Amino acid sequence: MTPRAPLRPLTRILKARESGENPDANRRDHLHRQHEAMRDRMHQGANARLLVLAVCFLAAFCIVGFRMSILAASKPEEPRVATSGPAILSTRADIVDRDGRVLATNLVTNSLYAHPHGIVDPAAAARGLARIFPDLEEEALLRRLTSGARFIWLRRYISPEQEQLVHDLGEPGLLFGPREMRLYPNGALASHILGGAGFGQEAVNAAEIIGVAGVEAWFDDTLRDPVRDGAPLALSIDLSVQAAVEQVLASVMVIMNVRGASAVLMDVHTGEIRAMASLPDFDPNARPLPIAEGDQADSPLFNRAVQGVYEFGSVFKVFTVAQALQEGLVNPATWIDTMEPLQINGFSISDFRSHGPRQSVTEVMVHSSNIGTARIARMIGAERQQHFLERLGFFRPTLVEMAEGPLARPLLPRRWGDLATMTISYGHGLSTSPLHLAAGYASVVNGGTLIRPTLLRQDGPQNGERIVSATVSRQIRGMLRAAVTEGTARLGDVPGYAVGGKTGSADKPRSTGGYYEDRVLSTFASVFPVHAPRYVLVVTLDEPEIVALGEVRRTAGWTAVPVAAEVIRRAAPLLGLRPEIAAYQVSAALE
Repeated sequence: MTPRAPLRPLTRILKARESGENPDANRRDHLHRQHEAMRDRMHQGANARLLVLAVCFLAAFCIVGFRMSILAASKPEEPRVATSGPAILSTRADIVDRDGRVLATNLVTNSLYAHPHGIVDPAAAARGLARIFPDLEEEALLRRLTSGARFIWLRRYISPEQEQLVHDLGEPGLLFGPREMRLYPNGALASHILGGAGFGQEAVNAAEIIGVAGVEAWFDDTLRDPVRDGAPLALSIDLSVQAAVEQVLASVMVIMNVRGASAVLMDVHTGEIRAMASLPDFDPNARPLPIAEGDQADSPLFNRAVQGVYEFGSVFKVFTVAQALQEGLVNPATWIDTMEPLQINGFSISDFRSHGPRQSVTEVMVHSSNIGTARIARMIGAERQQHFLERLGFFRPTLVEMAEGPLARPLLPRRWGDLATMTISYGHGLSTSPLHLAAGYASVVNGGTLIRPTLLRQDGPQNGERIVSATVSRQIRGMLRAAVTEGTARLGDVPGYAVGGKTGSADKPRSTGGYYEDRVLSTFASVFPVHAPRYVLVVTLDEPEIVALGEVRRTAGWTAVPVAAEVIRRAAPLLGLRPEIAAYQVSAALE
């Protein structure tokens, strides 16, 4: 069946017939006009689409060009591995001395790691890395790089020079991760105080810095606290004084061939530690590992000033005499029987050098009489002696702001009878640290109030519990001055600074019992200026030995005393103390 043609417009046909025109031609003309209009509309739509597409291409080109210009102007960075989990807090506040000089800070650096599957030439990479890092072995590196592992740590941090050398190797599988590391710009200076820091939680693009010892460990939470907004931690130490102290001790280590040395310099009113040193020391930038065998005291990590507990010998006589004066048992002129020997429970107590059958209390101190001090201790008694020493802090750790502070617990006798009372009175039978000793001296000579040592800057004096009266404190200072001008510490006088102090030469105990005859711990506890005390200095030398006047000398008067004098000579001007040029009658001031 033939399909029916569409109807033509009747009006247009009739009108064409009336005017004598052909209706079919008219229709073709109409269709042509319709096709022309449709073609125009399609052409306009195509032009519009082309314009939109051109605008899109132009915008994309501008974005790509802008991004390329930013990348060209920025520092090249290695690809980073995406990580998940909480962000690692890598910031850590600086540590500064009392004058704001930097002791510890952070340095922005990079870590080095490898994607072995991305390394083109493992042998060349291992060879190049071994050349850049001499502590890495080429063969071991090659085994690791060809082990099939997808990720290998190579270095936790590297220097900018090492980073450039690794870049020059041209290996795409060697990558860098940004991080901060702890930097100690002064090297080994104050190393035992600062302690050191290491890495905690780690990722390729960040690492957590945590304290491992010293004030870094004690104030770890404070230093990492973002609320502080990077405010530095100010310590009480003076970097210049610290350097002077360590230089003197380093010289003594060589001259006297000592096993170890320590010094504590402390303000007697505020308790601020202005310098504290222990030798041998270490560089916290490359903190060594603890020793696995032998005596830990031989490790450079061991802090002799805080962790070491020793029998100090005659420097303890100050506390015995101070207690006896405070309790009214004696006065400086009281005569004490010093006839040798003193027998107690089968043991014999004698003096290093006899000074007659009797001496005054002042002479007992000046001449360092063991017999005289033991007799004074017997007057005091064991119970009262224990109470007095406990109040001074000799029964507990100092709790100075260091990780090692709580670990330094004094060693007390198992049985505190008459014999222990008498031997402890002159420094045997009770072991404490040099920091304990410095705090005890400060508490006795500063006017008689208890001092707690601190490594933080203080706003003023501590005003602690009263230990002895101001009168007793003045009398003790007079005796200490006499020990320097007339007694066992004559080499300790420093012109212009009126030094007072007490020596202690203690035979070192054997691990099997008894004492060595040729091994001594020599100590000098001093105060300056003695008529208006500002600072206490405790110097301790482990097994010193020096030849003087043709003889081998080990006692404190020949070893620790001149060392302390040299420290005072150098440190006092740095502490702002002016030497007294005119002669000063210290004895008159102390009466």
